[in-house]
Amino acid sequence: MKKIKLNLLTIIVLSLLNGCNLFSPEDKVDTDGDLLSLSIPSGFDFSTYHDVTINIEDDGNYAKYEIFAYTEDLYDAGTETFEDEFGETVTETIYKSEVMEKLLFTGVPNDGVLEQTINLPKFYDKVYIRRNENLNYFSTIEEIVGQKVNFSFNNSNSNERTLAEGDVTDYLYCVNGNGQLFQVDPLTGDLTDLSAMPMGSYTCAIDQENKVLYSIGKSKPYPLMKYSIVDNSWETVANLGMGGPRLDFNTKDGLLYFSDNSANLFVFDPATGENLDKKSILGLHNTSGGDLAFAEDGTLFICTFSGLYELELNDDGDYSSTRISADNLPFTPTSMTFDSNKELWLAEASSSADLIIMDTETGGWEYKYGARANNGTSYGRKLNDLTTFRVYSDVVDETDSDGDGIKDSDDAFPDDADAAFESFTPSKYGRGTIAFEDLWPSSGDYDFNDAALSYQAIAILNSDNLAVRLELICNIKANGAGYTNGIGFEIEGLNPSKVASVTGTVLNQGYITTNDNGTEADQENTVIILADDVDNLLNETTITISFVEPISTSELGVAPFNPFIIINKEREKEVHLPYKSITSLGNQSYVFTGDNKDIDGNFISENGYPWAISIIHDFKVPKEKVDITSAYNFFGAWAESGGTAYEDWYKDNPGNRNEDLIE
Repeated sequence: MKKIKLNLLTIIVLSLLNGCNLFSPEDKVDTDGDLLSLSIPSGFDFSTYHDVTINIEDDGNYAKYEIFAYTEDLYDAGTETFEDEFGETVTETIYKSEVMEKLLFTGVPNDGVLEQTINLPKFYDKVYIRRNENLNYFSTIEEIVGQKVNFSFNNSNSNERTLAEGDVTDYLYCVNGNGQLFQVDPLTGDLTDLSAMPMGSYTCAIDQENKVLYSIGKSKPYPLMKYSIVDNSWETVANLGMGGPRLDFNTKDGLLYFSDNSANLFVFDPATGENLDKKSILGLHNTSGGDLAFAEDGTLFICTFSGLYELELNDDGDYSSTRISADNLPFTPTSMTFDSNKELWLAEASSSADLIIMDTETGGWEYKYGARANNGTSYGRKLNDLTTFRVYSDVVDETDSDGDGIKDSDDAFPDDADAAFESFTPSKYGRGTIAFEDLWPSSGDYDFNDAALSYQAIAILNSDNLAVRLELICNIKANGAGYTNGIGFEIEGLNPSKVASVTGTVLNQGYITTNDNGTEADQENTVIILADDVDNLLNETTITISFVEPISTSELGVAPFNPFIIINKEREKEVHLPYKSITSLGNQSYVFTGDNKDIDGNFISENGYPWAISIIHDFKVPKEKVDITSAYNFFGAWAESGGTAYEDWYKDNPGNRNEDLIE
């Protein structure tokens, strides 16, 4: 065990100016002492993440896979004021799932195999695997065991339906007020998450011909949102200025029919959001909740909390309603849709949705899926509206513009034959942070803001799932240093000759020498110096490393690789993460004069604190001169446990941070 004793012996007022980046190098002081004390296990490297290898075997002909980091926990998305499905104005805390925001990589199996190595925070113990075969989705949650995930998909043993030529497969597309878009297979009850919505909603309707879904946000300004089923992307058409629970798309006229929590029906142009018409609905016993649905023959049905009704235009141009269901349903319907078998599906307003089938002639019904169906299905989430999407087996768009064997709809680069997929660190929408102290090998103040790099790494993969280039989107988010420090990273085990070119780096201080391909000269492994002065990375920059030949992600390794800073233009003076090796041009701590607190040369001081930490998260660095144990309440306990307790100490969970002490 290393005993951590950090005492602030002396605080010298060096300047009336704020920020230690305004101090000169000779003014920097050793703040090591006995004020702080930690006991950490021998060999603990302060790592918050680890490599995970995903191995997928698939005996199908062609399917695209998407892999997400998975957690059942919901995050607090703040409070929202809205009109609920009962027509009451409420203010509630909104809790959302982050899974659809944590895309790690995509790919199509090559010769039946898809294998990638990714980097995941250690608090994740599962991944979400989604398989897409011509918009027929299958999903599974798989555990990480020994830093590996092994998954096999067998067409003959799966629940996926075998379709004859010309057959149609129905899926129930569902939304809820928590902003989840997901599908349910009506034959099996299997649920697959599809996308995080821009705003939670009580409504959805599908334009089958154009493969788009429409939904109206549940709170002001009530945006009309449009989702491309093929591209998995959202856009806002217009703000409607009104909300409610009922919506459907009329294939006869190509318009959206919408009803609020009153007896009104509106007609909207889905292209512009223009309100084209308004009609009254007569004879409803309860005007709250429910949905609208057009049958195949054009008959319009409405359900409310008082049951199912058929609507018919009267001589005055309004709708008359005829109740079909029993007077008092034992459930409160929130949504309904017709499938290809002309069966009517409804969902119930509850915290864990139930799906119901109803006969439109007699009003008879039964629970099909959900806890009340007593068949082992329970969704554990709300379902505020549903609609039917039909997948036709004989209507498949096989367009492959670049001829790389990947359909345009699955290809992230449809016009580039050398690129097809992406692998993200930390995720498609996430950022990681590497934070440094620059007084090594002397002790620092442990605020970890001398140089903090925010980054997202994207490995661009070809149709064989091999990396053709690496893009690092980065910027310096904190620069509290008095020195002129450089920053870079080493790709261990990768010979510099395998790199074709490096673009985007900023080198103007004169102490870095590069090879013709942009890698640093005289290095055994590939070393990329992002900037020889971190001040040149204050704005977001993209550094691109292209490879001579495609390489596997296992050979490439995973970001952030072996990052380091170069202190005050002394090229041999590198600060690395704990237990990481120096590069060919670095020197060990004993070479340097002054107070050496890194006797072991492992970048952990004799008092146990590291000079660098790396977090696959948008880490908020402590304020100037605020040590990390003061800013983050559980950092010390996490370190003393060897990383087994409080694994998410850096997230914004209640109690984790002292907000007034972080930037």
